[in-house]
Amino acid sequence: MGGTQAIRTGKDGRGGLGNVLSGIAVAIGFALFLGGFAWGAVVYRPYMVPTDSMMPTVRPGDRVLAQRIDGADVHRGDVVIFTDSQWSDSPMVKRVVGIGGDVVKCCGAVGELTVNGTPLDEPYADTTKPETGLAMPPGQTAPTGTPFEVAVPEGNLFLLGDRRSASLDSRAHLQEAGQGSVPRSAVSARVDALAWPSVTMLERPATYAALPGGISRPGPLRLQVVTVLAGAVLVALGAAYGPVVRVLARGRQRERAGVR
Repeated sequence: MGGTQAIRTGKDGRGGLGNVLSGIAVAIGFALFLGGFAWGAVVYRPYMVPTDSMMPTVRPGDRVLAQRIDGADVHRGDVVIFTDSQWSDSPMVKRVVGIGGDVVKCCGAVGELTVNGTPLDEPYADTTKPETGLAMPPGQTAPTGTPFEVAVPEGNLFLLGDRRSASLDSRAHLQEAGQGSVPRSAVSARVDALAWPSVTMLERPATYAALPGGISRPGPLRLQVVTVLAGAVLVALGAAYGPVVRVLARGRQRERAGVR
């Protein structure tokens, strides 16, 4: 009995220190766990993709996590969420192909898109042409297979859907001011990851890395996830310390009783 009591009261220097450390672990764990979630809520916003225009990158009904950013932080290759009254009153999701000063052209020698004369390697894009034509709103031209060359105005972005045959994007607005481009200020967020039904980080396309300005850096999502998981582990370990000590103490008590 004396040994068990020593462990509970900390007279041997182990129980008391262990209880203190477990309490600290739980406190730090809660701080990391809740802090990680709070950090994520400030930096990211959830968004449901309503259409198939960004397939196969994201599909209709997919939930994504989009980092809240300023339009000035947008780079080529980013998948962004934006709202432009000439396109729609609702937020839309497209990929940035060209920025202010770029010349975006369709199509190159083998049908590829070019930016400033550089052919783009776009493994993420679905360029399959449908058997039937895409129904377009009055006054808009069909984007698929239509050659174009656009000089993107400074401060604007040229945006395309990854499913090129079924996306109403900058190509459908070529006759409007800005030749289908939208102001950077229209962008509210950049998609960093798929959240449901799968959990996948969205990679930056390497094809844009060689162009001036390069590609954007990933947001802090990975670090936020690590913070939350580390907090959960610390809480679990700290909370488990007391029960584990009690089980060990009872085991030692039974061993001593058996010896006697």
